Amino acid sequence: MNTKKMDSERADFAPTRKNEFKSALLDAFIKLAPHHIMRNPVMAVVWLGTVVTAIATLAGLAAPGFGWAVTGVLLMTVLFGNYAEAIAESKGRGQAASLRRARKDLTARRIDSSGQEQSVAASELRRGDHVVVDEGQFVPADGEIIEGLATINESAITGESAPVLREAGTDRSGVIGGTKVLSDRIVVRITAEPGNSFLDRMILLVEGSNRQKTPNEIALGILLMIMTITFAIVVATLPLIGGAVGVNINIVVLIALLVCLIPTTIGGLLPAIGIAGMNRALKANVLAKSGKAVEVAGDIDVLLLDKTGTITHGDRQATAFYALAGVDISQLRQASILASLADPTPEGKSIIKLASRKEDIVEPHEAHYVPFSAQTRMSGVDLPGNRTIRKGALDAIAAHVQLLGGHIPVELQSRVSQVARSGATPLVVSDDRHILGVIELSDVIKHGIKERFARLREMGIRTVMITGDNKLTAGTIAAQAGVDDYMAQARPEDKLERIRQEQAQGKLVAMVGDGTNDAPALAQADIGLAMNSGTQAAKEAGNMVDLDSDPTKLLAVVEIGKQQLITRGALTTFSLANDVSKYFAILPALFAAAIPQMAALNIMQLSSPTSAILSALIFNALIIPMLIPLALRGVRFTPKNATALLRNNMLVYGLGGIVLPFIAIKLIDILLSSLFTQL
Repeated sequence: MNTKKMDSERADFAPTRKNEFKSALLDAFIKLAPHHIMRNPVMAVVWLGTVVTAIATLAGLAAPGFGWAVTGVLLMTVLFGNYAEAIAESKGRGQAASLRRARKDLTARRIDSSGQEQSVAASELRRGDHVVVDEGQFVPADGEIIEGLATINESAITGESAPVLREAGTDRSGVIGGTKVLSDRIVVRITAEPGNSFLDRMILLVEGSNRQKTPNEIALGILLMIMTITFAIVVATLPLIGGAVGVNINIVVLIALLVCLIPTTIGGLLPAIGIAGMNRALKANVLAKSGKAVEVAGDIDVLLLDKTGTITHGDRQATAFYALAGVDISQLRQASILASLADPTPEGKSIIKLASRKEDIVEPHEAHYVPFSAQTRMSGVDLPGNRTIRKGALDAIAAHVQLLGGHIPVELQSRVSQVARSGATPLVVSDDRHILGVIELSDVIKHGIKERFARLREMGIRTVMITGDNKLTAGTIAAQAGVDDYMAQARPEDKLERIRQEQAQGKLVAMVGDGTNDAPALAQADIGLAMNSGTQAAKEAGNMVDLDSDPTKLLAVVEIGKQQLITRGALTTFSLANDVSKYFAILPALFAAAIPQMAALNIMQLSSPTSAILSALIFNALIIPMLIPLALRGVRFTPKNATALLRNNMLVYGLGGIVLPFIAIKLIDILLSSLFTQL
């Protein structure tokens, strides 16, 4: 996507942003409906209190001026709480609008049972259908490439203008409906039914239609409900206590006291915090299948990462051939070419490219190619005359040669160790019972990856590198990258077993994967981040999908999850702390006349009981919209241990939650006193 087009799309999106305020304001009033307001017990109590104070004022149970002022402030409190949720949802709708622009009315070239092509609407495609997509055409629906390779523009989905390569038979075979093929021709097997594509699911998620409350959010909601019921019981007993000391407490004052006692601030902001967490994940181009996934990411203890493509750039290239004593280097190169002819991986292609600089490529007749697999950890070719050529990991080739009756040269181990000590990957080549030599595959560690792992360590997260390399190579790369532990020569079942071992110790485990063989581990992990370019099996197994297909994205996901937890904790701390200050405003106003000793609690020296109650209520209402930007943006996250985070939380939001209301309520009291004087 060029710059002008991107600027044009931003301009198209601008009016939506300008309308966010109006849309959220309208939704705030719509959310006053009983069926919606009852979802939030705290705001439901405030809304019920608003109705009661209005009825009490109409019935003459309170002075009209005071009664209507309290009613108005309570209504504002409910509307501000509704607005916080509505503005978070409107931002999600804004993101959904940009995603809908990527969903087009497409036609597809479906291949029928006779092998003929027929033009059909994309909405008629079903799972299992095969379609042809040529250069310049749009992929009609989600699927996997089963034939060919192509460069694809995914900017409409991911926002990334650089085209990506997708190829059949690899772990980068997945394509998304609505993306454009820029080159070549591919055949795609459809994997999603109409209305259930990634784009459809993303739109539902960001709009909040599919958002479910997370376990922590549910637990906090229950706590707030219990606190609200407790304070309601306390306030209900106050008339009896007041009657015993000769104080007649008006029902409007009782409602005002109840609203100031219950945690209205966090009650109003809690839904917005949950919605904003999923929005932040989507802004990072991560599709979280549930809010629970985002939140669990913040509690991760162990992070499992593949070496190739995550810690290293993943484009391992053949850089040298090392023939063993008595073996001609030309013979090693020729065997390496034959063993790599049917190897579609970048490593296989690089071996052929390097060897072909010195040797001619001659494809044998009647050859049977043996593709690489994670189980055998080798590939090669079977030639006429029972001749077998293999290349692969040291132990796999050694076992193969010994099975044929050959022996392992002493020199081989020193050659393998030489390559492994440099951080490269050694591949051993054999021809029948004879080992010819070693191929060196070099990869480069990603810049800044060591610092990222250091950040995770500060958060208390242990990193484990998983690789199919031998222990020496794995140890060298692990030391250079700064991971805490590593698994060498790992098979898919080894990943699954390691995850289960960690979980058996009570740890929460995250895992990154893109291949079908990663699906069991992704499903088992507490956080399974699947690459969007990967196979459908991987994407279905994981509970998060990275639209950028960047394996290091999990590091950002962890930070988003921690920010979500810290934001909720910080605002809860602030809400409970500022309630303390409101007690000092209202309680003296209630009892100071009958109990002179209560005047000592009026440390803010508020001008009158009426002004004290209204000041506390107004602050209680205004603090909600003031905190909306923080709830949506999230508290700034810096890697610290739990003790440091708790200390920082208590100092900033605990102490701040106590001090700020004293100052604000006093200022509001001064303004109200001036207003009353003028009236």
